[in-house]
Amino acid sequence: MPSPRHIAVTAALLLLGLAGGFAAQLLGLPLPFLLGSLLAAAPVAIFAQARLPESYGFPPGLRVPFIGLIGAVIGAQVTPALVRSLHDLLPSLAAILVFVIAAQGLNYLIFRRLGGYDRATAFFSGAPGGLIESIALGESHGADEKRLVTQQFLRIILVITLVPLGLSLWLGYPVGSAGGLSFTAAPVTPLMYPLALVIIAAGAVLGRALHLPAWQLTGALALSAGVSLAGLPLALPDPLIFAAQVVVGVSLGMRFAGLSLPMLGKGIWLSLVSVTAMTLLGAGLALALLMVMDQPFDVLLITFAPGGVNEMALIALSIGANPAFVTLHHVFRIIVTVFVLGFAAKRMDRAARSN
Repeated sequence: MPSPRHIAVTAALLLLGLAGGFAAQLLGLPLPFLLGSLLAAAPVAIFAQARLPESYGFPPGLRVPFIGLIGAVIGAQVTPALVRSLHDLLPSLAAILVFVIAAQGLNYLIFRRLGGYDRATAFFSGAPGGLIESIALGESHGADEKRLVTQQFLRIILVITLVPLGLSLWLGYPVGSAGGLSFTAAPVTPLMYPLALVIIAAGAVLGRALHLPAWQLTGALALSAGVSLAGLPLALPDPLIFAAQVVVGVSLGMRFAGLSLPMLGKGIWLSLVSVTAMTLLGAGLALALLMVMDQPFDVLLITFAPGGVNEMALIALSIGANPAFVTLHHVFRIIVTVFVLGFAAKRMDRAARSN
């Protein structure tokens, strides 16, 4: 049970994140409530960690209902037309497989050759997905825990920061609520609130029980999709979506706690190289898919952006892309990455036993 002081600190951080979101909105930043809250919380984690209560960490359980909320909104975008088009996604799903294998190899070279990391740290730091799995497997196979955690979180943070900025430059206007976009496509009715609560709660139980990737999101997404296909519409007001962005942004910003500036600086420039390499790889695959798929380049590019499923779904919502299409590809990316990591871990175990 969190202490009153821990609760007060969490509330203060969320207020700080909300203020950062409004400031980012005034500055015209993309996804302002996500990026603004992240940028507001990160300096606290880096420079003021000693002033926080002992053993304080942003409560992970607080994220779950808000991520479930995002999942419910995404699932509501699943329509019979999207389901009928699944057979048309085989080229893009095959491209995701190519992306994961190529990105893993590129990142290993970057962290091993440029970063000077040992083999285990370089390999698991370079995983283009499966954050929890890559950290757990890396730690059990001798990877440097601090560097591994730093690189994996920086991957997500840089992607969700740079991709919206790049899209804003590409499109010529800020994406997300900074551009005046509403996340709500259908009218909100009073009955939708209890329906959303049931979907979020049951989705969390289902996702965890089935060990779904990104279970906080995908459980609610699956239930919401079923409700949508059954003909029950679901829509939620924009302020709730913005609140979810603030919670996710603050929790990501607080991941920087305990990092030294030299380690953070090295991690940032290595992540910039890694994210740039993966973005170029994804852009190349997106261009190739333009010849066989009826999707715009920016949507295809998002499907290859190696950020968190939740954050990529928000970016998809912000540019008017079908978030269910984007989320499906990111869940597949995580599944493939976890399979590759598991296969490599078994090879490492066999090699260790033979030595």
